[in-house]
Amino acid sequence: MNPSVHERIRLRKGDITRVEADAIVNAANTSLLGGGGVDGAIHRAAGPDLLAECRTLGGCPTGSARITCGYKLPARHVIHAVGPVYRDGLHGEPDLLAGCYRTALRLAVENGCKSVAFPAISCGIYGYPIRDAARIARDEVVAFIREHPEIEQVIFVLFDDRAYDVYEEVLHEAGLTNGSDDHSS
Repeated sequence: MNPSVHERIRLRKGDITRVEADAIVNAANTSLLGGGGVDGAIHRAAGPDLLAECRTLGGCPTGSARITCGYKLPARHVIHAVGPVYRDGLHGEPDLLAGCYRTALRLAVENGCKSVAFPAISCGIYGYPIRDAARIARDEVVAFIREHPEIEQVIFVLFDDRAYDVYEEVLHEAGLTNGSDDHSS
């Protein structure tokens, strides 16, 4: 019997570069050549081979994603998702952010990944309001994993208490509370 949706979604506070999953998702920029925040941390932890592979991809449009090897990370793959810069929510930002999650999960399935860890895409320097972004992330992940039992676990990995608390509330709104833990990774 397949586990229920709530059993397949987890919440963790910590460093996504230390999460053991088949794939971790990078909140990337369109160049895919590294940056600050989660992007910079993933590139540093993976080592220079990640940047070398990213150079061969020719970038990625906002709202989409590309996949690479994980190199020195505990994850086998890095899925580089390019979220939108938030303006006011009226310039396609929700659809673009949703596209990041859908594309990342599709790439995970296509590459045999059973577990995927996501950061709060677009919520750092890109300025997306975290509660709105968390609801989009939740809704897209739930819809996708209902149709794709091959994704056994999705972990939302939040770096700080504020983000963790917001994601916990947003998951609770949908009755998804059993997968929360506060273990730092």
